[in-house]
Amino acid sequence: MTKKIAVIQDLSGFGRCSLTAALPIISVMGVQPCPMPTAVLTAQTGYPSYYMDDLTDKMEYFREEWQKMQVHFDGIYTGFVASEQQIRNILSFIDTFKEEDTFLLVDPVMGDDGKVYDMFTPTLCKLMKELSLKADIITPNLTELCLLTELPYEGVLEIDNVEELVNVVTAMARHLMKMGPSDVIVTGLRYQEDGIEMMGNLAVNKEGVTLKGSPLLGCSYSGTGDIFASIVAGGMARGDALSEIITEARDFITTAIKRSPKEGTYNADGVDFEPILGMLIK
Repeated sequence: MTKKIAVIQDLSGFGRCSLTAALPIISVMGVQPCPMPTAVLTAQTGYPSYYMDDLTDKMEYFREEWQKMQVHFDGIYTGFVASEQQIRNILSFIDTFKEEDTFLLVDPVMGDDGKVYDMFTPTLCKLMKELSLKADIITPNLTELCLLTELPYEGVLEIDNVEELVNVVTAMARHLMKMGPSDVIVTGLRYQEDGIEMMGNLAVNKEGVTLKGSPLLGCSYSGTGDIFASIVAGGMARGDALSEIITEARDFITTAIKRSPKEGTYNADGVDFEPILGMLIK
């Protein structure tokens, strides 16, 4: 039977992020995404104007109706969470549907570049850590890793020596692994390699440590973190090896970023990935 992943995220009419990115990517990887929308937006929040309809009070209906259907999920994948109640709803969903053969992937969206997003209160950060420690795999960026480990990030963000950065980040990841997740993938690491500025993702699990990087391209687009986490979710459901998954994600995102300026893609639109979805077919 086709593997199924419950995807708990918001849906934006414009902007390739959250569900708009997760649904086509997971589908083309041969896995069925089952969306639970947490909010519906006319456009993602990177646009100058948008309307949002908060669906927090509708999440429980999804849980109840899917429970009546006695559905089984091979994976549960959560991304951006907008409120404390949404996390409580997700925790209830996990209690209902996470079985022994169901993986939980949490992308703990809380901040970037050493800054916490404005809407993340101390209580919301605490609940996000609680959710992350229930996960089998998490995909934080370096700022989010520092928030989850409750360590200061000022010094960590300034490390550009690759060996030192890998050692420090690995130690932080293993600290979290003692409390919950078996796999930690730290995304968007910047470092120097042979004089070249690189961007990479570091995967840490009991088998070892894997760093997959590529030269920094000098342009930034919304939603690449959502694309990365979606590829990880699809790869986990397919049973792919973690090192294979992050290589595939790196190559796909790099290709999408390179083609986007040529297509005149606006930053908030996200990368132009639709024409290259075939790269993810196994």
